[in-house]
Amino acid sequence: MKKTTWDRNMKLLELKNVSKSFGGLKAVNNVSLQIDPGEFVGIVGPNGSGKTTLFNLISGVFLPDSGQIIFESKDITRLPAFKRAPLGIGRTFQIPRPFNSATVRENIAVGVMFGTRSREVNVEQSMHLAEEIVERIGLGKHREKEAASLTPVEKKLMEIGRALAMKPKLLLMDEAMAGMHPNDIDNMVKFLKMMAETENIAIVAMVEHIMRAVVGMAEKVIVLDQGAKLVDAPTEEALKDPRVVEVYLGHPPEETHAAS
Repeated sequence: MKKTTWDRNMKLLELKNVSKSFGGLKAVNNVSLQIDPGEFVGIVGPNGSGKTTLFNLISGVFLPDSGQIIFESKDITRLPAFKRAPLGIGRTFQIPRPFNSATVRENIAVGVMFGTRSREVNVEQSMHLAEEIVERIGLGKHREKEAASLTPVEKKLMEIGRALAMKPKLLLMDEAMAGMHPNDIDNMVKFLKMMAETENIAIVAMVEHIMRAVVGMAEKVIVLDQGAKLVDAPTEEALKDPRVVEVYLGHPPEETHAAS
């Protein structure tokens, strides 16, 4: 498959001074960031750091109290979630949300019908396109199984497949590979890298802790702490930042070094 080219000077997603509070809690505090087309980014931080709220703001589940969200030069700050998916914003959830009585293939076809190709395909075409995705994520032998009968890991694979079936330009992955065997994580990282290169998908992966999925695929890491952006740097540089060590381990870097 021919590799898609893109203009690296073009910004796919921009957040400008975005904030969101719930009562007295500042869940996201004045966060600005930029995602380029085809870029792999890891969003990390301890529990309560604001990662899920940030994803919800980007996908339109929540609207920000202040700031701007720009997608492909279009202001989508006040746009509801159902209008963002056809623009090219896809998402997986930490706890998969399948249509339990539908088959694997039918679940993935839903992604086709409500993604960027929603105005171009009918149900029959969506089912045909879903077939290809089912095979590519390794669930071919389960294509006609009801989603409710899948294992937790298989449901996660199906969730990723449904998001990819949307043909997104930006894919937000919420702990999508949690619970997978290390070999399965490595294979999924290779698959996602291939999809990103051939389909021009920017992938933003959220994890509770720095793990092999992020180290293996992220070009840069954004670290959140108490709702604010702490670090936004290339992966290797971010992993060596003393502030990242302190946020994760809860004590100064020099103590971490001594303990090791």
